[in-house]
Amino acid sequence: MERLVEKAEILMEALPFITKFRGKTFVIKYGGNAMAKADLKAAFAQDILMLKYIGINPVIVHGGGPQIGEVLKRMGLESKFVGGLRITDRQTMEVVEMVLGGLVNKNIVMLINQYAGGHIRAVGLTGKDGGLIRARKLDAEEYFRQMGDFRPTELLDLGHVGEVEYVDVQILKHLEEDNYIPVIAPVGFDREGNAYNINADFVASAVASALKAEKAIFLTDIEGLKDKEGNTISSITVKEANRMIEDGTIKGGMIPKIKACINAVENGVKKAHILDGRVPHCVLLEIFTQKGIGTEITL
Repeated sequence: MERLVEKAEILMEALPFITKFRGKTFVIKYGGNAMAKADLKAAFAQDILMLKYIGINPVIVHGGGPQIGEVLKRMGLESKFVGGLRITDRQTMEVVEMVLGGLVNKNIVMLINQYAGGHIRAVGLTGKDGGLIRARKLDAEEYFRQMGDFRPTELLDLGHVGEVEYVDVQILKHLEEDNYIPVIAPVGFDREGNAYNINADFVASAVASALKAEKAIFLTDIEGLKDKEGNTISSITVKEANRMIEDGTIKGGMIPKIKACINAVENGVKKAHILDGRVPHCVLLEIFTQKGIGTEITL
């Protein structure tokens, strides 16, 4: 009986959050170990479906760097990086589009649909579908300056590496109304039809901003943002996050992720969250418990 009462208390703890977030949109960047391990993949799919069934509208943006690297290797092509960005020539871009928009995207769609029932289904998209993501070639010099990692001019032509110019949310609105869960591959296209490989964190940020989402949630392989002493920070403002970048507390690969969070919050998203995707059901734990996990970023 005590276990049953405990379960009831857990449900009651979640009730105010269910009421608060019903009808809201959450954009979730899916990647890292949460995307690689079978038990974590199952937990993620279940979390997403739970959100949809209780009236929250999840939109998923996924990565796929390791999968791209594996396919390139099998094809005898070398993966080259500058400052964490994959140098993407035309041939590599063809592989990126095939892997992200095909293999990875459809596997996530099938995973969610495996657990779905009734009238709710996931559907896969790239930036080409419905004109969702219009892109342009990344200004690499400016990008590295913003990330605090400037590179010499001769290393700055990254090929088909892009940035989001515009997000047309019309197709996402239609899918939401018809009870579909959008799963977006981070591939954008310019007016001439050229494809671009875009950092999935920045795609998630741009999509969340365009939708004026309640939350932008980024799954990572760390517990959350840490201070100089190595303690996880539960909540931080944009101003404090920028200061931590300036003083070197936030560095390396975390800078783009935090920049993506900052961009989202500064462009109409209520909160951004950095979560440890290695924790099963991390999305539900963050949203529906008083304590939460990870780090939230607000204005």
